[in-house]
Amino acid sequence: MTVLVANGVPQRDRADVEQQVVIGAWDSARRGMYRPDPGDEPRKALRRWLWGIAWRKTGHYLNSAYVRHVVLNAQPLGLLREPAGPSLEAQIEARETLEALADLPLWQREILLSVDLPESLVAYARQRGMHPGTAASRLRIAREALALRLRRWRR
Repeated sequence: MTVLVANGVPQRDRADVEQQVVIGAWDSARRGMYRPDPGDEPRKALRRWLWGIAWRKTGHYLNSAYVRHVVLNAQPLGLLREPAGPSLEAQIEARETLEALADLPLWQREILLSVDLPESLVAYARQRGMHPGTAASRLRIAREALALRLRRWRR
């Protein structure tokens, strides 16, 4: 299409942009957006309409971040100065914490994991038919047990 060539779409991407033009024209026609002037010659009206769609799709393509911000690099992944994600020490500590948590009795694991629930500790206690003070006491005991296990592991 001459619109794509005239606006500078590279050869490698023309087929993709042409496909977007065809899909855009099809969607527009299905939505009733193709309403040519009855006085115009049908072939010229269709050509002008498709030219407008191609012009808009080309503009969207040329202004997309993919086209504007491609940076060629001899080393595609590059060398990161700092590792991405959590550090190795943080991963080891998280693994130790999970293992210590798995060693706790079931009731202690449940009360510790209930802290992450969207409901409050009082609602958690009511659902299990216990007094809120009992739930708070169990949470304190479970936290102390987890802290004790972690201290033993890290020595």
